[in-house]
Amino acid sequence: MSAETADTAEPTELATCSADAASRRREQRGWYFYDFACSVYSTSVLTVFLGPYLTSVAKAAADADGFVHPLGIPVRAGSLFAYAVSVSVVVAVLVMPVVGAAADRTGRKKPLLAAAAYVGAAATTGMFFLDGHRYLLGAFLLIVANASISVSMVLYNAYLPQIAEPEERDAVSSRGWAFGYTSGAFVLVLNLVLYTGHDSFGLSESDAVRICLASAGVWWGAFTLVPLRRLRDRRVTPGGEGAVGSGWRQLMNTLRDMRRHPLTLSFLLAYLVYNDGVQTVISQASVYGSEELGLDQTTLITAVLLVQVLAVAGALGMGRLARVYGAKHTILGSLVVWTLILVAGYFLPADAPVFFYVLASAIGLVLGGSQALSRSLFSHLVPRGKEAEYFSAYEMSDRGLSWLGPLVFGLAYQLTGSYRDAIISLVIFFAAGSVLLARVPIRRAVAAAGNPVPERI
Repeated sequence: MSAETADTAEPTELATCSADAASRRREQRGWYFYDFACSVYSTSVLTVFLGPYLTSVAKAAADADGFVHPLGIPVRAGSLFAYAVSVSVVVAVLVMPVVGAAADRTGRKKPLLAAAAYVGAAATTGMFFLDGHRYLLGAFLLIVANASISVSMVLYNAYLPQIAEPEERDAVSSRGWAFGYTSGAFVLVLNLVLYTGHDSFGLSESDAVRICLASAGVWWGAFTLVPLRRLRDRRVTPGGEGAVGSGWRQLMNTLRDMRRHPLTLSFLLAYLVYNDGVQTVISQASVYGSEELGLDQTTLITAVLLVQVLAVAGALGMGRLARVYGAKHTILGSLVVWTLILVAGYFLPADAPVFFYVLASAIGLVLGGSQALSRSLFSHLVPRGKEAEYFSAYEMSDRGLSWLGPLVFGLAYQLTGSYRDAIISLVIFFAAGSVLLARVPIRRAVAAAGNPVPERI
């Protein structure tokens, strides 16, 4: 190469790198907005309103002994919500392998993301019609919406390795969670205004709750348009069987492939265990607060609003801690805090909102960070070209296999009639998850997956 050619090549390469970086930043900004769109479902619907409201609807339809009978099966009304969450996870497990295989074989993540998001948004919007004794409708819509958000998150998470360089992923993942918690906090403020002032709006309490539920679906659908405009699909080499027909076969192939990456599989097992505890605390906290602690809906809304505000700071703060101490050690520290939260929750006195707010603050500080860092850490352990199928397995751990926690919670209440016994039973998930994660050599796991090892992980 002549000196003149070398002089012209360097600016061209710099321009290409700059264009690639600008394209990545554009996609990252669009990617953040799916968290912004769907997190309102997780906060307003799953965490705040639907648990207590569906429980009240089920209790209104219950027999003299406090049981409802879906499909002829006797279920204590107070356990219905937990069981419905568990069933939704099983449905997601059946669908996610097909979706992951379709995404990897066709490279068309975006249309699949749109389909999953809008099915979930429609089911959530339909919760406006949940009133009277319609507990079966509520359970059905919960199952559809919860399964849909799980499927959509497979595709959403699979974009992370494609839109962020290895050294960027902790920060990008944390920003995504921060966007989600920001939207959750904003919509909860609107929910709080509507719920507390429902009389002045000419609404009953039930009407206000149903509007809050339905508005989450409208928000989810509206802001999903942003990532659908910004994200782009990558070409893949065609070949092989049809994606849908081979979905389960693809899952078996993924699990067999993971056997060649046992350290990745070890991390996934640890995440499966401790995240089951996280997801159960999130979904059952409002039921615990209303049924066991006797707190009113306004207190629950403001407590979850506090969680959202602090979770933004927590996600960003734990991202900074990860740059100093590494993601693995930061996550382990958060699991210790989660365990202390459950122990404190067991001893929390009834009718004491101040103590509940303190507990909510602690949850907020560790919630976003522990989930964001787990996602970014796993992205380092995924072999290139297998993002969607590996993240399908990850999503089964994140939401898809998080059926055991709600089932344990529901069974504990069904057998004892005590939500305190149910909440303390979740400690085992954090204790066992911590032990399993501590045993995973992360740097070796990243190298074994064929990825560059960041300086601090």
